[in-house]
Amino acid sequence: MNEFLKVIRERRSANKFIENITIPREDFDDIFRDLSLSPSAFNLQHARYYVVEDKALTEKVYESSFKQYKIKTASATIIVTGDKKAYLSADKIYEGSMMLGMIDSTEYQIMINTISSLYEGWGESFQHDEAVRNASLSAMQFMLLAKNKDWDTCPMIYFEKDKISQLLNIPENEVPVLMITMGKVDKSSSKIRGYRKPAAEFVKFY
Repeated sequence: MNEFLKVIRERRSANKFIENITIPREDFDDIFRDLSLSPSAFNLQHARYYVVEDKALTEKVYESSFKQYKIKTASATIIVTGDKKAYLSADKIYEGSMMLGMIDSTEYQIMINTISSLYEGWGESFQHDEAVRNASLSAMQFMLLAKNKDWDTCPMIYFEKDKISQLLNIPENEVPVLMITMGKVDKSSSKIRGYRKPAAEFVKFY
């Protein structure tokens, strides 16, 4: 089995973590460096990450997340948001591509006009959905990269978004999409993997 399949097959959502384990900053640096390669629409890179390690702040996050115990035992709790206004930074992103000689000035202007027309023309609901879609793509890759470093994770959606946004000073243009707890799984609470549908139940070929 190659290393990629090993990560895919061994990644599981952790129910409980071993307490008082610190994630080295170097591991986070490596993860976020490689995470920058994750896909996003028009390369707009909508995802933002808020890493909570401080004990006092973790307690407040715990209170704002319906007191889910895994937040207390995790080494870090990460809030993943999606930027609804990511398209407004398209000029900076594509200026970089132009400076590298990947596109010329005409292609640059076409891309800026296309992105602006799409995101503004399709309105706020589209901007919101794009923020969620692209942050979700990024969050999955984050969890795989964490597992590649032998860290366990659990994606969570059961938290009060407004309270978390206030706690972490998350700008209004960012949608809190997922909370990811991260640490070393406490294997004493592990269970066998649940039922998985065979491919025939969720795949159709035409």
